[in-house]
Amino acid sequence: MSQQFSITQDDLTGPEIRALLEIHFAGMLANSPKDSCHFLDFEGLKGPGVTFWSVWTDDSAQAELMGCGALKELDPAHGEIKSMRTHEAHLRKGAAAAMLEHIIVTAKTRGYQRLSLETGSGPVFDAAHGLYLRYGFDYCPPFGDYREDPFSRFMTLAL
Repeated sequence: MSQQFSITQDDLTGPEIRALLEIHFAGMLANSPKDSCHFLDFEGLKGPGVTFWSVWTDDSAQAELMGCGALKELDPAHGEIKSMRTHEAHLRKGAAAAMLEHIIVTAKTRGYQRLSLETGSGPVFDAAHGLYLRYGFDYCPPFGDYREDPFSRFMTLAL
């Protein structure tokens, strides 16, 4: 039986999502120098032009947080994926793919022509790179305000 998911726009106030994001922030800082970490903090994720979602198991009696992701508008034609993270207890269950598909559909609905992201470069990020490549993303030069950095990888998808 395939896993079912519930994706909801999230206000970042729940203890489960706050705990997952704290793990996300710590993980980024543990695997890249601080100056090479470009994650949005809680206030940044609530900022203008940013929509944040959480993905849950589709079990209304005992729903569990599986992961999260955000979409930031860079300009009316270009969006950026932010804060994609899967809870450790739900790795390889399809939550990241479900979130990525949701973000891609939302970006297309908003009329974006391009969707980009910045992620880390070490082995711990290999699974993320693989996911984005499977969905048609290609490596690209830095975009927006980013600069070349050996600890960053930039990817983009024409929509």
